[in-house]
Amino acid sequence: MVLTIFAAIMMMTTNNSQTTTPVVRPATQANRFYDGNAQSLSQEVDSFLSLHSGSAIYNNVAALIVPHAGYYFSGNVAASAYMTLPTGKQFKRIFLLGPSHHEWLDGASVNTGADYYATPLGEVKVDRETALKLTEDSDSVFFYRPEAHAQEHCLEVQLPFLQRRYVGGSSSIGQDSISEGSVPPIVPIVISTNDYEKLQRMAEVLKPYFTDENLFIVSSDFSHYPSYEDACEVDVLTGKAVESGDVGRFIATIEANARSGRRNLATSACGEFAIITLMLMLDGNYEVKHLMYQNSGDIDDHDHSRVVGYHSFAVLRRDSNAFVLSDDDKRLLKEIALNSIKDSLDGKPIAQPSLNSQRSTLNSQPSTLNSKCGAFVSLHKHGQLRGCIGHFGEDMPLHETVAEMARAAAFEDPRFMPVSRDELDDIDIEISVLTPMRRIHSLDEFELHRHGIYIRKGYRSGTFLPQVADEVNWTKEEFVGHCSRDKAGLGWDGWRDAELYVYEAIVF
Repeated sequence: MVLTIFAAIMMMTTNNSQTTTPVVRPATQANRFYDGNAQSLSQEVDSFLSLHSGSAIYNNVAALIVPHAGYYFSGNVAASAYMTLPTGKQFKRIFLLGPSHHEWLDGASVNTGADYYATPLGEVKVDRETALKLTEDSDSVFFYRPEAHAQEHCLEVQLPFLQRRYVGGSSSIGQDSISEGSVPPIVPIVISTNDYEKLQRMAEVLKPYFTDENLFIVSSDFSHYPSYEDACEVDVLTGKAVESGDVGRFIATIEANARSGRRNLATSACGEFAIITLMLMLDGNYEVKHLMYQNSGDIDDHDHSRVVGYHSFAVLRRDSNAFVLSDDDKRLLKEIALNSIKDSLDGKPIAQPSLNSQRSTLNSQPSTLNSKCGAFVSLHKHGQLRGCIGHFGEDMPLHETVAEMARAAAFEDPRFMPVSRDELDDIDIEISVLTPMRRIHSLDEFELHRHGIYIRKGYRSGTFLPQVADEVNWTKEEFVGHCSRDKAGLGWDGWRDAELYVYEAIVF
């Protein structure tokens, strides 16, 4: 491939760290994906950001997943993520990860050839030292391929949002340090490989940087080119998989979507490999929070026959003392749930759940699975609910609660016939573990979408799980009012002199 002049210049400067003239990667997507006029661009970005002026700001944000289409289509969704950033917190650097739309790399290219990225709003400094270190320390998993960056839009379109979020904000060429209130230096990385071992290696190399002092931004659109209706269905599945934080579930969902036969579905996530790299760095100490979804069909009633989907997510670090389930914990609880249903089909009594195969593991585990907390178990068959029973109390160890609720969901939900042995292979098990409840004294302590609410007064009580907020368009006050009236039977304002508790649901 013939390189552009820009790319050739960048190649010549890669190994010449003594070059005194800064190399600026130009704004190749101005007047294409966003407005090329600085004043108009500022107004456009600010108008999107203002739509989310009431959004929660997360001081514990570790990463964002944001779209990269033209601002007309995805600017609103992108803004929903950028408005969660704490502008008073100065990150040391920002890692930008996205897909390569023009070059197959079978790896990841880190832009070590530019000192700055330009936009109509100014220049953003590249942390070239860190970029070079990645390519030197990673056994060729990271390298520099100039042509992968020359016309790539997925990272460039993030910069004006960062520049306007950190108003006042772009670096000046030649500055050695970033002034307060400006965009931290960036590490631009484009990824294209379906080699899982290479993605694991990338995550291993990046993991030491995945700390509180740095921010990771993953650039990805979601479904490409199905109908509006198919996009909504596919993107919900993919979004839930991302939100689970389970990389295996995410990959399985992508593959299942590809096999679904949905017309014109080219991909479920064009930044799939960048998302996988991020998810491989997560553990039980992170929460993936879904922020917003739209697709191009939602914009001015755009063509519904062929759309592109856009999600935004924030990855949040949990409190070190927070209730956490590891991947091993989740796998074990799923085994317990399945074996509990199988045991019942074999005629073993519900009162004596068979945990023999798990006893030694449970006894060797930390106290999490023995914690006394509630849980719901939901069964689905071909995507349709087949049973759901939960226990809200905190009077049994978690592993026993899951065993009991799995049996109850399979055989005691009055809405459904008992599950038969022939159905078992078609049943999917979803477990919602309720973290220990915490008493609150003001709605200021309640966070919609994150917290469930439990209201108790005398012998009356009621609860809404956190995910109820995802299904309705209620304010915080409406959420609590409905729970008070419809669940606890206390009337709309009955919660005001009742005991209020919050909890979270870990769903897998």
